[in-house]
Amino acid sequence: MIVVREHFTAKPGQASKLANLLKEAMKAVGNTKCRILTDVTGEFNTVVMVTDFDDFRTMEARMEEYGKNEVLREKMKGYTDLWITGGRQIYRVVS
Repeated sequence: MIVVREHFTAKPGQASKLANLLKEAMKAVGNTKCRILTDVTGEFNTVVMVTDFDDFRTMEARMEEYGKNEVLREKMKGYTDLWITGGRQIYRVVS
């Protein structure tokens, strides 16, 4: 299994809006293997999206599909205005 962790530092006051936007966008494309997390402790204004994939091939196909999906593009319009920085980490589950 592959786990993709995308993390964002939202602009002050925008974390909930970003989290809800990501949640609705993933729901719109039927991604049920995705969780949206917000900080309880640690760095303020942190939003994390964790997605599970069966393998790299599935992950790559889904990423390509997302890039072509007009519904997703419309849902995500303006999301870059909600965060300051972020990144993506990809992990292989070993146990």
